[in-house]
Amino acid sequence: MTDRQTGGAAFPVPSYVNVAGETHDVEFQGMTLRDYFAAAALQGLCAGFSALDRDWPRDDEPEGYAVAAEHAYQMADAMLKARDAKS
Repeated sequence: MTDRQTGGAAFPVPSYVNVAGETHDVEFQGMTLRDYFAAAALQGLCAGFSALDRDWPRDDEPEGYAVAAEHAYQMADAMLKARDAKS
């Protein structure tokens, strides 16, 4: 996915200076903003079920985790789209 689709790095750090005073570029920027939004959405989904005092996913419905993950990324994509519309 492109930066436009993922929002780029959630917490970008283009370079750092080590204890010897040398500057180094950072190659791996970590999680994307899309992943960060999805993690926050998933946390909210799980908290909502917990607040409702429901067992989720139920033992007879183990695919519930996959469904929740799909919903979390759908929410993340909606957040990126809304964010893009504002700029």
